[in-house]
Amino acid sequence: MALGFRLTPVQGETGLVRPQVRTRISAYAIAMDDDRLLLARLSDASPVFTPGLWHLPGGGIDPGEQPVEALTRELLEETGLELVGARLLDARTYSAQRNGISWSLTALFYAASLKGGAPTVTEVDGSTETAAWVPLRDIRDTAVLSPPAADAAHMLDRSWKRIQGR
Repeated sequence: MALGFRLTPVQGETGLVRPQVRTRISAYAIAMDDDRLLLARLSDASPVFTPGLWHLPGGGIDPGEQPVEALTRELLEETGLELVGARLLDARTYSAQRNGISWSLTALFYAASLKGGAPTVTEVDGSTETAAWVPLRDIRDTAVLSPPAADAAHMLDRSWKRIQGR
């Protein structure tokens, strides 16, 4: 998916040229099936986070698009699964560097209910290599997760502990 903007040098106060920071607002799904979390592994086409990391399905909100519309679109592209309900849980910000570009990302996290099925990537040449329902016990090592996915894992862990009264 083309992002529709370019990196433009900006003249700084010191006279040095510094790269412009790109801003992106994204909507992400936290979707559970029993003790499994829906995750998407990033491909080489990932614009913000490192390829190979497991990431939450979702992505950038296009101009004029509502966040839940973006979430619906991204879920279909990255997992082939249909969104049937979404509730905003949290918003977080991230800074990232990839391919010489500085990113300022605002992530909207949604508790997502999906129509059942096996995840299948439908977008060609997109940022998702594969999608899967991953058991929570398999993602204890957050080094394999993108920063938003790691935050989601921590949110789920805290919620689970509250439910169990710990």
